[in-house]
Amino acid sequence: MELTTTTLTNGHHHQVRVSSDQLKTEVRRLARERDAVILAHNYQESDIQDVADFTGDSLNLAKQARATSAKIIVFCGVHFMAETAAMLNPAKLVLIPDLQAGCSLADMVVPHQIRQWKAAHSQGVVVCYVNTSAAVKAECDYCCTSANGINVIESIPADREILFVPDYYLGTYLKTKTKRNIEVWKGYCPAHAVILPERVDALRDAHPDAEFLMHPECGCLTKQMDLADKILSTEGMVQHVRTSPAKTFIIATETGILSRMQKDNPEKTFLPASEQAACHHMQRNTLKKVLWSLATLQHRITVDPTLARRALVPIERMMAVS
Repeated sequence: MELTTTTLTNGHHHQVRVSSDQLKTEVRRLARERDAVILAHNYQESDIQDVADFTGDSLNLAKQARATSAKIIVFCGVHFMAETAAMLNPAKLVLIPDLQAGCSLADMVVPHQIRQWKAAHSQGVVVCYVNTSAAVKAECDYCCTSANGINVIESIPADREILFVPDYYLGTYLKTKTKRNIEVWKGYCPAHAVILPERVDALRDAHPDAEFLMHPECGCLTKQMDLADKILSTEGMVQHVRTSPAKTFIIATETGILSRMQKDNPEKTFLPASEQAACHHMQRNTLKKVLWSLATLQHRITVDPTLARRALVPIERMMAVS
């Protein structure tokens, strides 16, 4: 595949055709020169995953961000993920290739709503999904991911009322699995919301031997929770398909993960539960933007130190029970 990039020579811009392989080579060269580590979420495009030092879900990438000795972290994901990396590494330079790579789900709850709930529930505990801003995390008691949500909920004293924000489907899953008194926020991920039960039913009828793997953010969860062979985080899915004897899988999550699964398991078949389940924020990051980010050291993600100290409390509690 060829890509077009722009160079500046003697004051004039020129369009130059370069292959994706050339771009990958240059990204890796510049990353070494800058002493940078490239972290990529499982939903990133395959070219970015190819140049990443680590690819994984939110929890594993947070752990890699904390463990790295590199001076620079290029976070190929969305803004809240880069924020978490910046808070865990205040002395490092944390970059995101596209500053507009946000999260529609994270935008569905704001700090004053958390404060209002806590004022009305003095003994209540607020658990936030990692898909939240640092400002929201700073108002919460615990953070979790889809991989460790059950462990986090079960670490909270059984007599405490819990508010879970912002994802309704993940909150419903955690409430069902833990049998705890959880009030669930009504937020949702648009990419996961388009995964409909009817489409999954049709795929299962057409492929009766396929394993059906579901992410707990899916819009089909409330109707098909009991029908899924496994309900897993993205990293849980990646690991499961490697060892499963099944040859065909129906994957109910954002479609970016399919490229990693196919690359790791070329002899297996992966069917998206919805071909429309694509996150336009994740897709804002491109290989060219990763190269630009390394070359210009942009866009830098910082969090106010006072806010970061508060937001790190629920994050540290999450990491402790992982």
